[in-house]
Amino acid sequence: TGIGRETWPLFCSRGNSLCDQFDNLDKHSQWGIDFLERFAKFVKERLEIEQTYAKQLRNLVKKYCPKRSKDDEPRFTSCLSFYSILNELNDYAGQREVVAEEMGHNVYGELMRYSQDVKLERKHHLQEGRKAQQYLDQCWKQMDNSKKKFERECREAEKSQVMYERLDNDINATKSEVEKAKSQLYLRTHMADESKNEYAAQLQNFNSEQWKHYNVAIPQIFKNLQDMDERRTVKLGETYRSFAEVERRVIPIVSKCLEGMVTAGKAVDERRDSGIVVEAFKSGFEPPGDFPFEDFSQNIYRTGSDGTIGTPKNEGVKPDPKHSMSKAKNKLWLFGKKPKAPTLEDLSHLPPEQRRKKLQQRIEELNKELQKEMDQRDALNKMKDVYEKNPQMGDPSSLQPKISETICNMERLRSEIHKNEVSIPCEVHHGLGHIRKFLRKHASGAINSSCRLFCSSPEGSYTDDPTQEHRSPPQPDHHEFDDEFDDDDPLPVIGHCKALYAFDGQNEGTLVMKEDEVLYVIEEDKGDGWTRARKQSGEEGYVPTSYVDITVEKNSKGAVTYI
Repeated sequence: TGIGRETWPLFCSRGNSLCDQFDNLDKHSQWGIDFLERFAKFVKERLEIEQTYAKQLRNLVKKYCPKRSKDDEPRFTSCLSFYSILNELNDYAGQREVVAEEMGHNVYGELMRYSQDVKLERKHHLQEGRKAQQYLDQCWKQMDNSKKKFERECREAEKSQVMYERLDNDINATKSEVEKAKSQLYLRTHMADESKNEYAAQLQNFNSEQWKHYNVAIPQIFKNLQDMDERRTVKLGETYRSFAEVERRVIPIVSKCLEGMVTAGKAVDERRDSGIVVEAFKSGFEPPGDFPFEDFSQNIYRTGSDGTIGTPKNEGVKPDPKHSMSKAKNKLWLFGKKPKAPTLEDLSHLPPEQRRKKLQQRIEELNKELQKEMDQRDALNKMKDVYEKNPQMGDPSSLQPKISETICNMERLRSEIHKNEVSIPCEVHHGLGHIRKFLRKHASGAINSSCRLFCSSPEGSYTDDPTQEHRSPPQPDHHEFDDEFDDDDPLPVIGHCKALYAFDGQNEGTLVMKEDEVLYVIEEDKGDGWTRARKQSGEEGYVPTSYVDITVEKNSKGAVTYI
């Protein structure tokens, strides 16, 4: 059995057909298989838990995923981070499915296959043990039968001996009776000797087989059962490690998912979200002006004894209350109850800034449709050229109706684009305070011409590309407007700002600033994204509002503190 290795017990008793230790080892090997299948059942229930957990996670992600398209979803960093967390959680659920799949294949499936093999091997070893025990029992029975036969023949020989001696001593017995008894004695004695020899041979054979049984056959069977049980134990240890390794292999990916969630949390930017809200809801309207004082008491203190001529009717004319209130209502609807919006095709019911955005979005969609029609027209023209060169491939005239239809669609789309471009409100294209002052000083004709001048770009810059995203402050014609500004007093300081980022100020009218530089604010942002500032050296210009942290003095006229 090997040096230093203990073998299973080999002692047995005569009480049963099978030795007691063989029965005990039979029960132990069955317990080992039952324990192996119990662990396999545990693994199965564990992988079912993983599958259910992964399914619940995926349903949770599906429940909270946005039902609308990405274009309709808000672009706040908090929302984007939440969607990133949902994606990471979906990947995490996939890793739980991987754990369940590998447990089912590498642990549970392997255990069930091995359990079937162990059952067959155990059955074979037990059958061999039972066969060996049955053969030994058969040899013992043969030896016991020969022994009983020898004992019986000896008793018969003794009886024949007594009978012969009694007849030989009896004087009345005939000679033939004595001879008959003597021959019977010889026969029984011979049979007893043969039974003795047979019993001796059977006894020798049984002792030999019994020695082989307990020293060769049974030890080998027990050794096979012991090896089988040890292999089962080793297999259990391997599956224990596999059970843990399945989980360990997904830990790096799970860690990346969790790191992605942490990164998504760090990506939340409150300033950017606030900027999106401002950009989405800013209207472009100017705040309402102060209500004029309406003096209804000017006629009370006037008497006839004063001898003074009353104030002419054309002097100090009272403002029309209805007219002033109508103006006030037109301006106050932004802050009060909004009137019912008319459904106009040009979106005139929207505030200027929102209207501009909607119109630009519509222009972009129309440009995409126009590009599709142009591509289709080019494709049809190419096909027509091919048909003209190879008439057997098709009739070129059959394509002409489609080409004409495409050209009509292009003209219609161009007309729609032009109509929407004209409808873009010019007030949101420029936000410079001195331009507004100049336009307010001039007549309506000058206002219209100035609007045409500064509406050349929907973003407020002098560019022909309506899709340009970078907005620069408008650059007026200095030859036309310089005379208007020469007499204006310098604008008062209404606050200060600190530069969050450096700005090169390449465009005319802008102000170069460095990061962390402190500037004076002399005119607030009018909704166009630019703030007018002044350096300590006296240089003035416009800076992007998103590039500075503005603090406006509360006691300044018309000032509102930025938060």
